[in-house]
Amino acid sequence: MKKLFLALVLAAPLAAYGQAWPAKPIRWVVPYTGGGITDTVTRVVTQKMQTSLGQPIVVDNRPGANSILGADIVAKAPPDGYTMLTVIAAHAANATLYAGKLPFDTVKGFAPISLVGIAPLILTVNNDLPAKDVKQLIAYAKANPGKINFGSSGIGAAAHLTTELLKQTAGIDMVHVPYKGTAPALTALMANDIQLLVDVPSTLMPHVRGGKIRSLAMFSAKRIQGAPDVPTIAEAGGPPIESSTWVLFLAPAGTPRGIVDRLSAETAKAINESGIKERFGQIGIEPVGGSPEQAGQFLDAEMAKWAQVINAAGVKAD
Repeated sequence: MKKLFLALVLAAPLAAYGQAWPAKPIRWVVPYTGGGITDTVTRVVTQKMQTSLGQPIVVDNRPGANSILGADIVAKAPPDGYTMLTVIAAHAANATLYAGKLPFDTVKGFAPISLVGIAPLILTVNNDLPAKDVKQLIAYAKANPGKINFGSSGIGAAAHLTTELLKQTAGIDMVHVPYKGTAPALTALMANDIQLLVDVPSTLMPHVRGGKIRSLAMFSAKRIQGAPDVPTIAEAGGPPIESSTWVLFLAPAGTPRGIVDRLSAETAKAINESGIKERFGQIGIEPVGGSPEQAGQFLDAEMAKWAQVINAAGVKAD
């Protein structure tokens, strides 16, 4: 009986905290500019969540330093449930790229809330490259080592590291040309300054459909709703690689568990709403949800995966 009483006493402050929260607007930091997949997903989901929570959620775009600036703001914010963060695959890569140089601990500085969604990446080439599928691409690259230039939205981006993973798995040599964002990389692809570009389907598929570039494969185990005509990389004759960018919600470390659990539950509720699921499908995102523990396990696995790729490729932060 004494143990039960003690447990109830210890739980009372958190329960009271949970009932009182949220009592004011919540700030949600997106460490990228507006309009991209990170910003879009955050706004769509949090707009739905704020109805249930009864308080506005204000999205605060804080781009800079490969998402480090925005993440640092949240890592150092009071863990009171009023400052949250959205991260993507670059956050996992930064743990290795900037090891020992980050102003926060990538793992200990945050409390995982939920893995919101996964967006498999698509492999595209310019119209002048003779390869018609991934099997032919690999054969062409082996016959012409170092003659294929591939672009990316920046060093350490999911697009960059996915192409490095393809190089390592297929045993081919291609040259990386980093750009400051997907838009200039895409322009370079269409101008034949580079021959290959990996990125999210929502960005590249409109240009594929317009005939300006060609799609070879999706880095996924199965075809996706947003691009059903694009084969998986295994179907296209390549290695069965799965790679994606993703959207994951974090809170500052030390945020009360009751608040983290509430946000996790509200995230799952929002992304399973039919309108959001349909919109996600149109832009090539698979809604996930799940517990904070599952989100943490996913993030740990992504950090380990990209650390191996970064170290094997000798990738250095710019």
